[in-house]
Amino acid sequence: MKRLLALLIMLMMVLPVFAEEEDEWSIWDVIDIDTEEITEAAPIETPAPETAELTAREDFINRIITLGEQLYIGANGKSQRAHYKEDIYVCKNFTVYLFNKNRDDFCMAEYPDVKLRVPNNLPSAKCKPYYYGFYWEDIDAEDGNPFYEAAAFRYDTKLSKEENMALAMDFMRQVQRGDYFQMSAKYEYGTGAHSAIMMGYDAEKDEIHWLDSNMRGGKRNGIRYGLVQYDEVKSVEWWASTFCVKGRGATLFRLRDDIAYRED
Repeated sequence: MKRLLALLIMLMMVLPVFAEEEDEWSIWDVIDIDTEEITEAAPIETPAPETAELTAREDFINRIITLGEQLYIGANGKSQRAHYKEDIYVCKNFTVYLFNKNRDDFCMAEYPDVKLRVPNNLPSAKCKPYYYGFYWEDIDAEDGNPFYEAAAFRYDTKLSKEENMALAMDFMRQVQRGDYFQMSAKYEYGTGAHSAIMMGYDAEKDEIHWLDSNMRGGKRNGIRYGLVQYDEVKSVEWWASTFCVKGRGATLFRLRDDIAYRED
């Protein structure tokens, strides 16, 4: 009996422990990466303002997406370090970085003197009974939050899997260019929270276009590296399947209509 107990203790020490709480800032998986794929992206300058006739809101979104494209080009298909909480290629850090690099020229017309900000993800303890990853902290516009919740999906255990999937797909069809997307996923790329910026919904093909960092990646020598993606395309059904899981869901956060240019 003592030998059996000792064996069980040894197994507990070497086997991975799966906790209920999930990582609060990234998706992790077990894909391995070759050393040649690991590099640092070349420095990228913030893109110059658009000269075409655009609303301030459209210009802000274009600048965010353009900078994302430039970081994607700079990475040149190579994995970027996305391990430490300060690394900009961690998924949420990436979307916030693109926002912060472009926000200083913009404001909300209702609160012209308030600096714009992206709310942090809500801590795990406050997300229950759902997993961490698709709720934001409740920050008022007067405190700098220029987003509102445009659409949301929460897996409903009172409904069938098929009914939930239909709702999840309807949710994804509400995607608009510039939406900030949050989800808690369980799919081929990993399990946990992920952030992305949506580039649009193609109704004819029922597909979603987006950009992000660290959805796909892996570890090398214990350090996480993630790929930067730009104008990636997947079907609405694929997207819905990633978060149409018990305890999980997704949210679309959209910029307010009163985004304006900040006056000097």
